[in-house]
Amino acid sequence: MPNTKPRIMNDWKDLFWSLLPLVLICLVIAGIASQCTFSANGPTAGQIPNFDAHTALAEDARQLPFDIREPALPADWKPNSGSRDPGVSSTVGYITPQGSYMQLTQSNAAEEVLAKKIVGTRYATGTQQVGARKWVVYAEPGTEPAWITDFGDTRVLIKGAGNAGSFTVLATAIGNAPALPRT
Repeated sequence: MPNTKPRIMNDWKDLFWSLLPLVLICLVIAGIASQCTFSANGPTAGQIPNFDAHTALAEDARQLPFDIREPALPADWKPNSGSRDPGVSSTVGYITPQGSYMQLTQSNAAEEVLAKKIVGTRYATGTQQVGARKWVVYAEPGTEPAWITDFGDTRVLIKGAGNAGSFTVLATAIGNAPALPRT
């Protein structure tokens, strides 16, 4: 009969030594299957998904009951995502040349409702003049700022991790964009 200690005498060291071979086997299998990689440089940027913002915004203009605008952004701004909340909003995401994400949301909701939906409990903290358009700024330390402007039947919100220049580029582009045709 093997010399074993009673179960009550087992402690965390016994558990550790029991699980160690299993963990090592899992790591070897994952390495063989090329499912694990280790990098001393930290995470690397992946490929930006391709999103057809022109087609999406044109379709949103046909489907939604308010004006939709398509900003003419520099070629190095890459659209990477989009969504539509039927009857409420159209959203397109862009990656700036610096690699920051910027979100453009267009909605017929009132400014306060749109702000609450997108930025939560933040309050307006000031304004920013870009061209002929005044933007209401929602910002708190440690959060991504958001800017909202009113086009009459449409409110436009931009937010993201971009710098002040990125906000100005997007605000200028949307401010200069005509409403897309609805047909």
